[in-house]
Amino acid sequence: MNPTLRTLSLALVSLLLVACGRKEPAPAAHSGGHVHTAPHGGMLIELGDHAYNLELLRDPASGKITVWVLDGHAENFVRIKAAAIEASVTVGGEKKSLALKAVANAATGETVGDTSQFEAQADWLKGAASVELSVPSIEIKGRRFERLSGKVGVAAK
Repeated sequence: MNPTLRTLSLALVSLLLVACGRKEPAPAAHSGGHVHTAPHGGMLIELGDHAYNLELLRDPASGKITVWVLDGHAENFVRIKAAAIEASVTVGGEKKSLALKAVANAATGETVGDTSQFEAQADWLKGAASVELSVPSIEIKGRRFERLSGKVGVAAK
């Protein structure tokens, strides 16, 4: 191979690796200076140093909150061995407990105890202007992450 062409090829591959496979910027910034997009339009919470993400989304009309466990680039779902995620939710300055239950999905083969999606519905979440979710701890593939919190994004209409 021509040395100039080889140098250009290596430079292009390096640039693509640095770009993390993303074609455009997205809303969630990571410590490496690049960003990722939440696949459902929610808010991302980074876990560890680029290890995993939680995507938080709510529907204010129904009072439902959904949480997905995602990989470090927020591109792939990561199944965890949990029947529920225990959380506390702050709405209007008041903190309440909420259990987000595992969601089975026949299309993907996910089951309760082996899923990436968790949901909860509460009437007191309906119409809330701002909601913050806190998770004391979550275990993903043998790693424990503690004291996680973030604002819950609103589902686009």
